[in-house]
Amino acid sequence: MTQTTKTPRTEAGSPAGAQPAIRFRGAGKSFGPVHAVTGVDLDVRRGETVALLGRNGAGKSTTIGLLLGLDEPDAGVVSLFGGTPEQAVRAGRVGAMLQEGRAVPRITVRELVAFVARTHPAPMPVAEALELAGLTALAGRRVDRLSGGQAQRVRFAVALAGNPELIVLDEPTAALDVEARRTFWESMRGYARRGNTVLFSTHYLEEADAHADRIVVLHRGRIVADGTGEQLRRTAGCGSLVSFDLGGGSSAFLGGLPGVSGVEIRGDRARLRTQDPDATVTALAGLGALRRVEVTAPSLEDAFLALTGEAATEVPSAAISASVSASGSASASAVEEKAR
Repeated sequence: MTQTTKTPRTEAGSPAGAQPAIRFRGAGKSFGPVHAVTGVDLDVRRGETVALLGRNGAGKSTTIGLLLGLDEPDAGVVSLFGGTPEQAVRAGRVGAMLQEGRAVPRITVRELVAFVARTHPAPMPVAEALELAGLTALAGRRVDRLSGGQAQRVRFAVALAGNPELIVLDEPTAALDVEARRTFWESMRGYARRGNTVLFSTHYLEEADAHADRIVVLHRGRIVADGTGEQLRRTAGCGSLVSFDLGGGSSAFLGGLPGVSGVEIRGDRARLRTQDPDATVTALAGLGALRRVEVTAPSLEDAFLALTGEAATEVPSAAISASVSASGSASASAVEEKAR
């Protein structure tokens, strides 16, 4: 397989002295009275894999549209590799895999990827794009006769055809089954291991946790957190979960136990949200209340819900970013946006 030559990288994943792959500085975008993006500041270093999380309407699509040059910012600047998005796209430095798309009839996988490759100034060899996307064995099959997972890999190969340094994936595994999702991420990791930059949006929190170096969470257009999955779990302050059987006993005292911030009773089983699970379990043991006790660390879903719930509307995002940075994050500063 033909290998693509890459610029030597520093330990941080970026060529020494290079501009970041993605930079938003004071970027804003409105659609009539709706402020979709307001005052965004965000950097993504070269070689990073970044997940963009948010509920429906959080502003993810608008952010991606600005990033790809599909929309122009009303204020501020969006740049890719130190230039405009349009310049980066024309140079073949950016590939995109968006949600929309339909199969092209009566054309094979190889023919489609080759056609797209010819539109770029310095394309990736077709055989290499097919191999990275896991499509070598399907190269001669018609695109309109593929399964959903196979068709998604074709879209990935098309995004790779220009030999991009940055690829943007909008909900890349939506509607795929578990096996197809696993195969897709194996292909994506092969691309990322070459030192390329990946930004993907997803509703699958486990994918963000497993595949991203860094997670950016949007809520109503605001970036409310930016860091690793572990850092987000700590920053959200949602605490661990202590579960045990009540055995018919009273639950009235549970809210007063050390560290407990929330109590939920499901049948005969109590679930305690606690900021100090050791103190909570010790207190329970002293009361003789331990029956089938389980202690579960906070999940990324817990953190996501805490960061994007109603109480998060006025979250001081700069403080969250500072907290994450203090714990060792290489994240960009938190920013304020309004949802589309």
